[in-house]
Amino acid sequence: MLQPAPITSTRNDSSLDVGVQVTPRRRIWLYAILGLVGIVLILAGTKFAQISTMISAGKHMVPPPVAVTTAQVQQVEWQPLRPAVGTLIAIRATTLSAELTGTVREIGFENGSVVKKGQMMVRLDTSAEEAQLASAQADAALARQTLDRAENLRKQEVNTQAELETAQAKDKQARATVVNLQAIINKKIIRAPFDGRAGIRAVELGQVVSPGTPIVSLQTVSPIYAEFQLPQQALADVKLGQKVAVKVDVFPDRSWEGTVTTINPEVDPSTRNVRMRATVENPDGLLNPGMFANVEVEAGKAGQALVVPATSVIYAPYGDSVYLVVEEKKDDASAQGADKGEGNKSKEKAAPPKTDGKPALVARQQFVRLGERRGDYVSILNGLSAGQTLVSNGAFKLRNGQSIVVNNSLAPPAQFVPAPVDR
Repeated sequence: MLQPAPITSTRNDSSLDVGVQVTPRRRIWLYAILGLVGIVLILAGTKFAQISTMISAGKHMVPPPVAVTTAQVQQVEWQPLRPAVGTLIAIRATTLSAELTGTVREIGFENGSVVKKGQMMVRLDTSAEEAQLASAQADAALARQTLDRAENLRKQEVNTQAELETAQAKDKQARATVVNLQAIINKKIIRAPFDGRAGIRAVELGQVVSPGTPIVSLQTVSPIYAEFQLPQQALADVKLGQKVAVKVDVFPDRSWEGTVTTINPEVDPSTRNVRMRATVENPDGLLNPGMFANVEVEAGKAGQALVVPATSVIYAPYGDSVYLVVEEKKDDASAQGADKGEGNKSKEKAAPPKTDGKPALVARQQFVRLGERRGDYVSILNGLSAGQTLVSNGAFKLRNGQSIVVNNSLAPPAQFVPAPVDR
């Protein structure tokens, strides 16, 4: 029986070698990877050292003081005011118009001129009426003579009573005709019903006008009414005779004084406001009817109040506040720095700001309750006392406890009645 011959393999399997042979290309790649990893580690270590140094410096750094301006809390005499928005209204105003048909023959005023009561404004053609008036006056004279003759004859009992009554009736008719024609002539002469300022005329010479045709507007503007509305709560403070101040946007640097002369006895049910009128002197005629006006009404008696510049107030939803300027000793500042740095390994104290031997100035936040605002000032109802120093400009840059430096050389002055200057 035949046996299979043994198979011998002559393949050289390198996987059976104990040592792995590394080619030159693999060696180059290995060195490159090791070098790249070393560079990354060096860069990471350098950046970590820089960040650590910055963190350490930040913990011990004291922010420089902020430059601000300061002001004192003042106690002044304060008159409570009720602001309102109003409209200027003429005391007397009308539009002159024609009552009868006619042709314009004469115009007795200029556009925008001041006219007096009874002054002739426009004269219509009355030639026909004047001729009829002359005839009626002649008839009236004849009727009067006839009546006198009839009365004398009646006394002598020469004529009858009926003839006397007829003469009396004709006399009355003749006189009534004269009066009627005189009234027609007067109606064709349009006169000013009161003193005032004329507007722009709407008719010209030779124009035929009909009844109701507007001729010119006439308004009395000195004095003038300022009509405004206040909430119903103002009825407790605003009374007749109280003073008001009126300002208009056309003349921002001017103010007119007046008094409350009318308070409507009813409250508007839709707005709960009360309609009021003040009579304002207007000798120069600068206030015109229809102007928009800002009205301030004195409400109650004047008293003492604390005021600060409005720029010193920080408005916030959780409460309004100001920054008081207080002096802080170096020891206190150093202690605060040590408290902030507690927990550091080095436990080093933060250096206080340099003050050249003077106590450090810091800003302390103080919440306040605000009242009315007037000009550049706002009244303080609670939170401050007279004589305290606070930051007037630059408060928006501060935080509680921050060191500050005062520089009032360029601080603009606060005024109750600001007067802007164009520089």
